[in-house]
Amino acid sequence: MATTPSFFSVLMILLGLWENVSAQSGGKSLTPENYWWTCPEAEAIVFDGVARAVAQDPRMAASLLRMHFHDCFVQGCDASILLDGNATFGEKTAGPNNNSLRGFEVIDSIKTELEFACPGIVSCADILAIAARDSVVLTGGPAWLVQLGRKDSRTPNRKEANEKLPPPNSDVGKLIRMFHDVGLTEEDMVTLSGAHTIGKARCSSFRDRLQSQPDPTLGNRLLTSLKQLCGFNNTNPLTNLDLKTPITFDNGYYRNLPSGEGLLRSDQVLYSTDERTKNLVEYYIHNPEAFFHNFKVSMIKMGNIRPLLGKDGEVRRHCRFPN
Repeated sequence: MATTPSFFSVLMILLGLWENVSAQSGGKSLTPENYWWTCPEAEAIVFDGVARAVAQDPRMAASLLRMHFHDCFVQGCDASILLDGNATFGEKTAGPNNNSLRGFEVIDSIKTELEFACPGIVSCADILAIAARDSVVLTGGPAWLVQLGRKDSRTPNRKEANEKLPPPNSDVGKLIRMFHDVGLTEEDMVTLSGAHTIGKARCSSFRDRLQSQPDPTLGNRLLTSLKQLCGFNNTNPLTNLDLKTPITFDNGYYRNLPSGEGLLRSDQVLYSTDERTKNLVEYYIHNPEAFFHNFKVSMIKMGNIRPLLGKDGEVRRHCRFPN
């Protein structure tokens, strides 16, 4: 049985990656050592908080990883997703996030510990980035050195949250365009989609694939089980994105696609409708090490989307509210 890695073991892996990942980032503003002197225990505090949450609820790893993604795609990696709002203000209640994103209380708890250890030092945006990495590690995925030094925004962007996050029924062309809009490539898109190897989705995210004329890219076995699960009523149950290894970060997401077992349309189209993306999917099926390596690179790249630096932002004392 696999054991949960300790922060010390992860730190040893990260130190071994120092030269490689630092060179890949190419940036001078965000650096892995940002808190080494001002809050040296910062990453250990985040790791412990994520580990506790995942031990209590294994699905939380996917939720925290997804939260970082939804933050970065909307006005950059600035923790705007964490700001409380209401039905007309804030990103939490935007269409792609409302009653869907979860894990805010985990970030709140980690932030409270960090404010006690080193007040006013560690940004909420950096907590999200570290927590995403730790979620991958705790489910068996690769480790990488997170580039740090982001500041937090003072305002959310509900409009961007409704427009910039890829819908689950997207085709390949739309996915590529939306990733290009934030500076990510077609390869980044296919690679980061592999995060769906963990986590769950509600029937509302794929119910349109089950109608009287089912999506032809949907495998018969999966179609039958999803019709039984979802039916055509008002219930909205959850099911695993990866049917075989749903709480293990591996290349299972890609291995499911040739048999039509990509849960979301935006997953299955990567294999079934476009040769450009199909070729990379097949490569990852046969080369899990390449997927792990490229996932690290793409996560670092995503974490560098429009960060707030210096006086452009603040370090929030509470992640739900501006100072």
